[in-house]
Amino acid sequence: MKIISVVGARPNFMKVAPLHKALKRFSTLNSRFPIEHLTCHTGQHYDDKMSKIFFEELEMPQPDYYLGVGSGSHAEQTGKVMIEFEKVLNKEKPDLIVVVGDVNSTIACALTAAKMGIKVAHVEAGLRSFDRRMPEEINRILTDSISDFLFVTEKSGIENLSKEGIEASKIFFVGNVMIDSLVTYRSKIINSNALSKLNLQSGNYCLITLHRPSNVDDKEKLQELIELINEVSEVKKAIFPMHPRTRSNLERFNLMRLLNHNTVITEPVGYIDFISLMNGSSLVLTDSGGVQEETTYLGIPCITLRDTTERPVTVELGTNYLVGEEPAKARKYIYEILAGKGKKGRIPDLWDGKAAERIVRVLMERLCPGSTEIGLFG
Repeated sequence: MKIISVVGARPNFMKVAPLHKALKRFSTLNSRFPIEHLTCHTGQHYDDKMSKIFFEELEMPQPDYYLGVGSGSHAEQTGKVMIEFEKVLNKEKPDLIVVVGDVNSTIACALTAAKMGIKVAHVEAGLRSFDRRMPEEINRILTDSISDFLFVTEKSGIENLSKEGIEASKIFFVGNVMIDSLVTYRSKIINSNALSKLNLQSGNYCLITLHRPSNVDDKEKLQELIELINEVSEVKKAIFPMHPRTRSNLERFNLMRLLNHNTVITEPVGYIDFISLMNGSSLVLTDSGGVQEETTYLGIPCITLRDTTERPVTVELGTNYLVGEEPAKARKYIYEILAGKGKKGRIPDLWDGKAAERIVRVLMERLCPGSTEIGLFG
């Protein structure tokens, strides 16, 4: 059995790492059904702080293939990935490819494999924002429509896929593999020196993470966000690990000078340090998808500056507030949270650190009948 998993951007690494470990464990414990698991890094994120460091921290071997596609328009990036990934598939002839999340690498590799008759598993399937202006939404819909195995993180995913006519036999509710990484590295996260390096005390700062084009590509919107960050930082110090896109736009619009002295700007940080900063914060202000899930698991209040979310469980059960893209709408919730009146939330079903084991069990039951009869994962 040969499986290739694809990573392309920051959120992908934390999802593939648990799968790599679970596949390795399965193969070690059952020599009759050996698995060769390869990883292909498309290079969609090519900054070391956005990719290489995650391989090291998540204890993954260096990728077997690095496509090095870099940045570009959506069409250019997707096309480059397809051209290069086809060469990998022709050489390796895998039985299955695994794609995760919703980035351009996800749809590009899924489409390439599907056209070559290779089975596709999509991890984090069924999530929908119902906003087709978001490129990620298009990637999600198309990837799900051509995948053979759809692994769902929350129950809304099952409902969405069913409404879209996906066969129930392809849909599996397994939990959240990104939470697997958080659970696995909880001790490292707790022992990180990220706070001390920035002279921070737990609970005495807010964490900022902004990168979506709808928030950072427009000068007027970006200036409004800076005003909001400055206002928040007058109450609690703000820590802002800055995405390259955000930094570039702040410099291009000559807005960096407007951030006040209570906002600490850092380079992008690694996974362990970032989760440590999140875990110690009073509040996270974000437009990220994955951060909504991580804060819900950790019980940290999260203000999401978007009109929609593809992760509704984080709002319905978790600690996430979906406030829209107008910064003024966030103020009410920010001050409620900083006054200690934020919602407590709870951890969603199956976010227990065992999602990868469930995925591997499903794959082996379907692709290698009889291979899971001895109960390898307890």
